[in-house]
Amino acid sequence: MAVPKRKMSRSNTRHRRAQWKATAVATVACPQCKSAKLPHSACTVCGTYNGRQVLEV
Repeated sequence: MAVPKRKMSRSNTRHRRAQWKATAVATVACPQCKSAKLPHSACTVCGTYNGRQVLEV
């Protein structure tokens, strides 16, 4: 297994980590109530998924 020969400097470590960016959560509009919901999941407001009632809200 490969092992680093030298310690990576603080500036190099921070320069590498600067490329890690947070992305916004993707949401879609619910076709029934038009509220924002996660894709491929039941709506938390009205409880529908794929045009049918799946949650008791």
